[in-house]
Amino acid sequence: MASIPSGHVYVRHLDPLPGTAPEIPEIVRLPDPDPDSPDNPATGKWWPPVMLSAQWIDANADLFDVFHIHFGFDALDPRDLQEVVAALRRNGKPLVYTVHDLRNPHHESPAAHDAHLDVLIPGADALITLTEGAAAEIEHRWGRRPDVIAHPHVVEPQTMAQYARRAEEAGSGGPYRVGVHVKSLRASMDPLPVIRVLLELAREDGGMVVQVNGHCDVLEPGGARYDAELAQFLERKSRSGELELHIHDFLPDDQLWDYLAGLDLSVLPYRFGTHSGWLEACRDLGTAVAAPDCGFYADQGPVFGYSHNEDGLDAASLKAAVRAARHAGPPAPLEPRARAEQRNAIAARHAELYAELLERSGVLQ
Repeated sequence: MASIPSGHVYVRHLDPLPGTAPEIPEIVRLPDPDPDSPDNPATGKWWPPVMLSAQWIDANADLFDVFHIHFGFDALDPRDLQEVVAALRRNGKPLVYTVHDLRNPHHESPAAHDAHLDVLIPGADALITLTEGAAAEIEHRWGRRPDVIAHPHVVEPQTMAQYARRAEEAGSGGPYRVGVHVKSLRASMDPLPVIRVLLELAREDGGMVVQVNGHCDVLEPGGARYDAELAQFLERKSRSGELELHIHDFLPDDQLWDYLAGLDLSVLPYRFGTHSGWLEACRDLGTAVAAPDCGFYADQGPVFGYSHNEDGLDAASLKAAVRAARHAGPPAPLEPRARAEQRNAIAARHAELYAELLERSGVLQ
């Protein structure tokens, strides 16, 4: 299997949990080549994907049976993607494409991503997406209905169990903590209006802490993506004690899980989008999520919805969502065993799909 990429957590969790499902055929995924040394496996860095080229496919077609694209084609010209599809055709290799994003969260305009989708969706031998809503939009726009296969867990089940025990021992108490993560400020994010409304709500309702976490490249002068308006606003409000501000680089998983588990509610500040791995991590850790209605987040799992899109934010709906989440109390934690069983079912469905494609192409008889 040539998975683009293979090192992403979503792709890793398409395999069954080790030692739990011997009946599911083993899928061997090629390691991501190192972009800086293509003859060697990557050591953490997989972008830009080396395998996503017609030249690599022609030279390495004997190494894989199925080519599965997830992420990583953002910077390619659509003609390069068309050459990838053509190379797979001439080498007799099936193409699977999982449509994670119908709108690229890094692009201000949908035009470039639409051009990529216009190559990949018609050109794939099999399509997957994560929600029924996304599948319906794909069918409406391209006339093809993808298989809908849910997003697997993000946090490992044993880690989920540890946080569930920790939460049970800690019990309730303290102010209601609402978090907004501005990380590296993708084009899809519009956090400042969201944060302003949350601060209003905190003043109106009391007993609530607004916590904002962001990366150094956005919130420190000299950062590659420094946003002066956002950074200066957050600094002022932090000094006045109206919010808690945490500035840091990318957090390792253990620190990221601590941070998310410490929130009562995580507010996704998106004005466009499709699906969210962040949402899945919050579900794994028992943290409620407030999500906008611009994507298919509510199809992924229970969220407290509010209205936010490229036309702007509906402040009243955001306040109502936060109040509803606070009134509801902590969500029932996902059972680690249920998440593990779901992962194995997801792995089995992928294995079935790959086998169907190989039977159709004559590789499996």
